[in-house]
Amino acid sequence: MKIKQLSLFIENKPGSLNAVCQILKNNNINIRTLSLADTEQFGILRLLVEEWEFAKKVLEEAGLIVRVTEVLALPVDDRVGGLAAVLDVLDRNNLSVEYMYAFTFGKEGRAVMVFRFEDPDKALEALTKEKIDIIESIGLFH
Repeated sequence: MKIKQLSLFIENKPGSLNAVCQILKNNNINIRTLSLADTEQFGILRLLVEEWEFAKKVLEEAGLIVRVTEVLALPVDDRVGGLAAVLDVLDRNNLSVEYMYAFTFGKEGRAVMVFRFEDPDKALEALTKEKIDIIESIGLFH
């Protein structure tokens, strides 16, 4: 199952990240994980939150530009070669990864890698065929 991710462009200056976090806090929205990449003037903040539609609404009401993208979350064994095994499957299926980031969520011996694919539907089909676990939104947040 594909998961909705929020992407925001924020100014690369003190307080910008905190402003986003304060908006979410004030609306009782918990950040499950995030990734922040910066350029000289702007940063791209990527967020996974359970209430993504509500989060998008309150962030936009605060004047932020929010883009929704689909990502896949895959459990990866926390061992030498765990990620390499998943990447082998991606290579065999000619799947192009735009970016990825990781987090843990309490599953012993496993981490979660969040992947943004050039073609998420093709990736979902190939990974399912290869019997690679894909974390569903409900499983990710509960």
